[in-house]
Amino acid sequence: MITRRKFFSEMGLTGVALASLLHRDATAAHALPNGIPHFPAKAKSVIWLFMNGGVSHMESFDPKPELNKYAGKTIADTPFAGVQDPAKLALERLLVPDANGNQRNKLFPLQVGFQKHGQSGIEISDWFPNIARNVDRIAVVRSMFTTDSNHGAQSQFHTGRNMLDGEFPTLGGWVHYGLGSLNENLPQFISIGTREYWNKRDGLYLGPAHDAVPLRIDPANPLEFAKPARAESAVAREIGAGLVRELNTLRGAAYPEDPALAARVASYELAWRMQRSVPEALDFSRESADTKALYGLDKDPTREFGSQLLAARRLVERGVRFIQIQHGGGGAGAWDAHGGLKANHTKLALAVDQPVGALLEDLQRRGLLEETIVVFATEFGRTPGSQGSDGRDHHIYGFSVWMAGGGLRGGVVHGATDEIGFHAVENRHYVTDIHATILQQLGLDSRKLEVPGRKRLELDHGKAIKEIIA
Repeated sequence: MITRRKFFSEMGLTGVALASLLHRDATAAHALPNGIPHFPAKAKSVIWLFMNGGVSHMESFDPKPELNKYAGKTIADTPFAGVQDPAKLALERLLVPDANGNQRNKLFPLQVGFQKHGQSGIEISDWFPNIARNVDRIAVVRSMFTTDSNHGAQSQFHTGRNMLDGEFPTLGGWVHYGLGSLNENLPQFISIGTREYWNKRDGLYLGPAHDAVPLRIDPANPLEFAKPARAESAVAREIGAGLVRELNTLRGAAYPEDPALAARVASYELAWRMQRSVPEALDFSRESADTKALYGLDKDPTREFGSQLLAARRLVERGVRFIQIQHGGGGAGAWDAHGGLKANHTKLALAVDQPVGALLEDLQRRGLLEETIVVFATEFGRTPGSQGSDGRDHHIYGFSVWMAGGGLRGGVVHGATDEIGFHAVENRHYVTDIHATILQQLGLDSRKLEVPGRKRLELDHGKAIKEIIA
């Protein structure tokens, strides 16, 4: 005889249904949010674009011409020697740089030019012409800081907590925990791209129900365990699904007050619907040639990331709540340019710039940008001084992030770093301020999402950046 577990496994439903199953089971254990925003929301969905490795803020969205003026000099030999004052750094509760190394670092000139763009006249690096074309749609925050000087900062940007503090839910996990579904046929939290082990999970103490569902941009096989282990006809699959429903109905009649059973029924139904709806969402055959070309699907450098962003637009269109896309994931991250920064960033910017510009324009023309927040983030910036002959090291004291859509202002710059891009000196923001801004636009109060027995720090909640909210 075939066991029930084996039957469900061979149907290919168990793995896909797990998140929904655990979420419903958790409902029986303690009260969860009811899925209704705490106050009127200005946004429905989030597309979270994360550049792994550390994008140089000075060669992207925060130009520092002083680096050219003093190139080749140590920081100590410039008017900006005070930026490395250990007392100042300790006061900011940040990591003190190695005086024997960083003090001798020579300022490294900008590796790319900048131009003013749009009606706002915001300066953007020449490596990002398509993002620059959309500058009047975005809000650039040039005053971010964080505290993990290694690539655990990837996890810190997503969770708000240093890895030394332990493991905590990501922003996407909190959004999934707090809000209900926009489409019962699709997962509400999706992850695309490679995630390193220190940034692999989302739900953590909220439970694995709130982990993102990993998605491949392959209509034939988009989800793990979403296809039967053995070939079978559509008729056979329909018969099998019907049998599952019948067995669960009989069990439900016997135990009508069993919430766990209701959860399992719902999870199997979701898995069945996902098998049909997810491949359809990833089928680009109905997209016009112009749209595919807009995202760069006709070019080798942009095809992979362009496909991911086109998929993101289609998923948002169909009601997916939170989509996080990792670019350059694996190891330290592709943007980690300790050497050869110019070649590294030129290549990677070419891969992401056109698709990101296309995403903004495509969302706008479809009337989706106003209800969709697009985030372009990275774990930290890079040093004003050189590492080796032509690279930059990790830099946590000041870097840039930008956001667009979802009721945020466009064509604005908020915050500033000092003359050489070392410290965030004006309107400084820890990474959870980005989280707080997104949650506010989604209508969520993070303090009302706290789990009993898991008191969060004030730092975890952050403060919404009001200056960039329309």
